[in-house]
This record gives sequence, C-alpha cells and structure tokens, in this order.
Amino acid sequence: MKISPKARQKNKYKIFFSTLLAAPINVGGQAVIEGVMMRSPKAMAVVVRKADGSLAVKEEPWRSLSERFSILKLPFLRGIVVLFEALINGFQALHYSATQAMEDVDASENNDASTESDATLSNWAITGTLALSLLLGCGLFIVLPHLLSGLILKIMGQENSVETFAFHAIDGTIKMVLFLTYVWAIGKMKDIKRVFQYHGAEHKSIYTYEANKELTVENAKRYSTLHPRCGTAFIMVVLMVSIGIFAALLPLFTFPGSMPIKTLLIILTKIALMLPIAGIGYEIIKFSSNKKTSFMKWLIFPGLLMQKITTRDPSDDQIEVALEALKRALAIEGLNKQVEKS
Repeated sequence: MKISPKARQKNKYKIFFSTLLAAPINVGGQAVIEGVMMRSPKAMAVVVRKADGSLAVKEEPWRSLSERFSILKLPFLRGIVVLFEALINGFQALHYSATQAMEDVDASENNDASTESDATLSNWAITGTLALSLLLGCGLFIVLPHLLSGLILKIMGQENSVETFAFHAIDGTIKMVLFLTYVWAIGKMKDIKRVFQYHGAEHKSIYTYEANKELTVENAKRYSTLHPRCGTAFIMVVLMVSIGIFAALLPLFTFPGSMPIKTLLIILTKIALMLPIAGIGYEIIKFSSNKKTSFMKWLIFPGLLMQKITTRDPSDDQIEVALEALKRALAIEGLNKQVEKS
C-alpha cells in the first residue's frame, strides 16, 4: 500500500512528539571537531575520534547554576541560564576536541614540557575565541542589519526613520537573511561538513535513547537527522521573537541626541534586550514542546528546515562516537540499565 506524502509527514511528527515523552531525562548535545558532546542534567561527556581510530574521552559530573540557585529556575530567567551554560559547555567541548586534533598533528614533535605550555596557550586562545565570537556575532547580526536598514530607508527618502516600525521590520528581515546565508556558506567548507555529519549522528543517537531502544549503530541509523529540540530551533525562535519585539517596542521610545548617538543607543538597547529575548524564546519552546498542536508543528518547522542545512547523514563510525558520548553521560546519571542493554 502506497503511503501518501501527507500521511508520511503526519507519521514524522508523531515520531517527533512521542520520542519527547519516552525518555526519563532530557539529553542534549553538540557536534565538535571529529566528535560529539552529550550533556544530561547531571553529566557531560565529550568523545572524539583520533587520527589512529581510537576514542578520546572526557567525562565529568555537571551541575547547573539553577540547581545551586533556585531563583534561576523561575520562568524567563531559566532560559538565560540555559543559553549561558550552552555557550560555556559548547566552548569547553570545542576546546577539548581542538586539543585532541592538535595532539594528532604535533604528536611526533611534542614533549611533556611543551604539552603543558600548549595547554596553557589553548586556554587563553579559547577565551579569546569566545570573546571574539560574541563580538563578531553582535556585529554581524545586530549592528550590520541595523546600519543596512538605515541605509535602505535613506535611499528610499525616509529620514530620521530609525524609530519607525518599517525600520525594524527591514532590520529583522536582513538579520534573518544574513543568518541563513552564513549557515549555508560555512556548510560548504569541508571541515564544517564533517561537523554537520556529527550533528546528524548526535540527533540519531538521542532519538534512539528517547525511543527506549538499544544504543546500537543499527538502531540509530533508522532515525532522522532532524530533531525538534535541537538548538537550531531555539536560535530560530530567538531570531523571530527579536524581530517582533524590536519592531513593536523600540518605536515607542524616543532616543536623544544626533543620529549617530541615537543609532548607537538603539544598538546598545538591542544588545541588552537579547538576554530577556532568549528567556522568552526558551519559554515558548518549553511550553510548546508539551503540546501536540498545530502551533507546535509551525514553531519547530523553521528549525527543522535549518537542520536540513546544519545536519548531514553520518557514517557508522560517527554514529558510534555519538553513542559512546551518550552512554558515558547516562552512566554518570546512574541510568546503567539503558547503557547495559546496549
């Protein structure tokens, strides 16, 4: 019997929502250089495939700030904490994977003394990279769209338009186009393509766990590379929320000074608003993730489309790496039955 495209799409969403409810705890992850990081509520594990085929592992218990300070569990605050911790954990995992890659390259030259020096240098390098990345991100996705929007409206003959709805609507459109173009462009790079394959492996592994299946490569291969709880969906929601808030809220305020000063004040206001916007975006996803509604399907759809760019079908050995990272995190959580049956 031939299955219609509509029925196939309905089954896809059924799998998405049913797996979200099957797992005892939420597990998330991130692709890194030749590896995968998996994080559960109380553990973090990074597994990297080295040049000789062996696996390098970093695993440790982990405790969220919200577990130490209960006030951070409040709605809208918890989303900011999640974003902050995701950035920190992500860069820690990238740091580890980059270190393993450098060890493979310099294995024949490094000695014990130089290894310690290189590790110190790497710590400074990763801190600088994080600061530079945040700075470039603000420049590319906040400052540049703002300036381009003013230029476009000036060409159209609309002066002093920085506080109008039209300005911020154009600003949001440019921001979305820049983001999509950026992700598409880096996806063409060979090394990033491999990271995107590990991203797909991460999703397949998490699907396997959420479906309560044995954590094997054969089981994981059956699942999609697209997952509704991916951070890509969170980014897309934050972008859409920011467009709405900037367009609706900023025109209500009057910013003093000349046009350059006014522009600077608005840009700084936008940057300051990104944290509460992240909190709002998190609450939207958290609320809708428990609802099997058409709104939820609409909400995750842009994120799923983005994942068609940011994920690739992984190889068996890449899935093996993702599964190993997942097993390590689950073992620290004490979910040994899930690990043992795999």
